[in-house]
Amino acid sequence: MSINKESDVAANLQIGPTELGMVRIYVEGNGIDLPLDFDPEEAEEIAEELMAAAEAARAMGGKGKPKGR
Repeated sequence: MSINKESDVAANLQIGPTELGMVRIYVEGNGIDLPLDFDPEEAEEIAEELMAAAEAARAMGGKGKPKGR
């Protein structure tokens, strides 16, 4: 599946700290149970990539408005 292909797959996403000082992104769906742990620096890099992708999507006419503007 490519990043531009739509999907009917639904999943829940949870993000939070673990007791070991890691940041966990937890994906759960039909047949999916995927905990992904990252150190705080990696988590910040992922957050930066998400923000950049959101800005790029917005520039291409994506839905939503920038927060705080």
